[in-house]
Amino acid sequence: MNERAMQLRKETFFLSVLSGLIAGTGLAQDTVRYTGATLANVDYHHGQLAPAVGVHSYQTFRANRSYPSPEKGWTYNHAPMLAYWNNTFFISYLSNPVGEHIPPGQSLLQTSPDGIHWSEPEVVFPPYPIPDGTAKEGRPGVAANLDAVMHQRMAFHVASSGRLLVLGYYGFALDDKDHPNDGKGIGRVVREVYKDGSKGPIYFIRKNKSWKQPLRHPEFEESSDAGFVAACKELLSSPLRMQEWVEEADRDDPLIPLKKQYKAFSYYHLPDNRVVGLWKNALTSLSTDGGKTWEYAPLRAPGFVNANAKIWGQQTSDNRYATVYNPSEFRWPLAVSVSDDGLQYTNLLLVNGEITAMRYGGNYKSYGPQYVRGIIAGNGAPPDGNLWVTYSMNKEDIWVSSIPIPVTDRVEEHVSDNFSALPDGRELRYWNLYSPLWAPVAIRRSPDDSKALSLRDSDPFDYAKAERVLPATRRLLARFSITPQQQDTGLLDIEFQDGKGTPGIRISFDSLGNLRVKAGYRYKNLLKYQAGVPYDIQVQLDTRTRLYTVSVNGKETGTQVLFAPLAHISRVVFRTGAVRRFPDADTPTDQSYDLPGAEAKAPEAAFLIGSLTTSDW
Repeated sequence: MNERAMQLRKETFFLSVLSGLIAGTGLAQDTVRYTGATLANVDYHHGQLAPAVGVHSYQTFRANRSYPSPEKGWTYNHAPMLAYWNNTFFISYLSNPVGEHIPPGQSLLQTSPDGIHWSEPEVVFPPYPIPDGTAKEGRPGVAANLDAVMHQRMAFHVASSGRLLVLGYYGFALDDKDHPNDGKGIGRVVREVYKDGSKGPIYFIRKNKSWKQPLRHPEFEESSDAGFVAACKELLSSPLRMQEWVEEADRDDPLIPLKKQYKAFSYYHLPDNRVVGLWKNALTSLSTDGGKTWEYAPLRAPGFVNANAKIWGQQTSDNRYATVYNPSEFRWPLAVSVSDDGLQYTNLLLVNGEITAMRYGGNYKSYGPQYVRGIIAGNGAPPDGNLWVTYSMNKEDIWVSSIPIPVTDRVEEHVSDNFSALPDGRELRYWNLYSPLWAPVAIRRSPDDSKALSLRDSDPFDYAKAERVLPATRRLLARFSITPQQQDTGLLDIEFQDGKGTPGIRISFDSLGNLRVKAGYRYKNLLKYQAGVPYDIQVQLDTRTRLYTVSVNGKETGTQVLFAPLAHISRVVFRTGAVRRFPDADTPTDQSYDLPGAEAKAPEAAFLIGSLTTSDW
């Protein structure tokens, strides 16, 4: 275990003990807490959690070192943040060539009209060269041929005037033991994003007093745009927004109310106007004066499980509340919990339980969907009313997830999804999607105007997945239509799973042209399939007898036995890749090597799902 991991473990243990002692005294009974019984099992990437129905997860950026430009070719990409403004989604994230805190660093910006299709990233704050000989207060070394790195916990502010500000922070680290968020960096920068997509000049909105060198950008008061200056001053007058700056700011900055280094702040308001504050490690406190003071020192929210990773909280469009976080000592899975009153959280549902291979090694990289952020109140509300969050995967790729409101893990009726007969834009309302850029999931319309759910896959390290939750059923009849577009490459697994994601039936279109079923240790071939031919498949099963039959285009292929016992069937999964079990709880966190072949696509496989219906029998 490296030095940093040891320190984080010590901090986590101390905070856990401290919060337990405080909670035991009765001094902070009115606080955020988790009272549900569901806990994540980290032996599974999905934690054995029931999925929140209808979550759609899309990769917005896939790192690829073969690209010559730093916008796309740098492979450490992390800490994304989200806003919705001018009918557009915005993501900003920081980026380094290889690893965390290893310069040079920059901040990138992506936009999307719908949260699904994203622009190529563009540099919003470029690398910042540090003059040779620059000393850092409290450190014996001086900078030589060194660039700043970005480190920010807040990226967007929509002013009351309607202007959008994007922000970043330039810090620097002299070596791998140094950190850019120690209050001894350069300062925080800001620029305006205009409605036509162009951007204003870069200014410093708050510089660190320890920085003695000339600034490469003017301070914001020097702008001739009075509206921009007013928007900056409005931001500086908000105690809650300033609290997001605490890690990078001067340790005695008078604008920041709570100066102790509680990290990665997020917040929301309760109906009585109290503010709930949330920090890393699921620390929490309450404020009655808009964040100027806090009722008690932040303590670990009772019942919450969260290691040294971010937790996001917000009020949802149905006037309830949600927290989104990694409910384990690892950075998987990504889950959501819901509260009626903003204090007591009662459930735990899956948002993203996937972990693709870490294709590139790098300093302090961690596996999993992590460092989640949503849209803070005032920074826009998407018209669909959903809860949108962004996060990085393995500190490498950038993702967004749309979580339907109200959040639920149940459907009341069996499936009757003939995609051609469903209204445009509503076909996937109850489907859960995992859609990488090189393995997209979407509704596709054919030349004959029919529609199908398309799973395409050319990613050698990832897969496309579409999942449909069902009412829990012991005796299930399922029918689905699949048209493979090839027969000599790719894989499509169709699994029938229980509420914890345990499969008992797996039917596969394999890369050798076989339609097969898993039979214990082995697979049993049912028939040879052909590219472009529709296959209408019926599965009739009984979890009590553990027997099922498969019929293909009206022809029964025999009786099979579930390869794992299930009490009921709760979902059907379509996935263009094999089950992943790496990493696990014993996998080292630091990967120093790159995987070969990370830059090139595999031959594309595509499968069209025309319909899915289910019923009891």
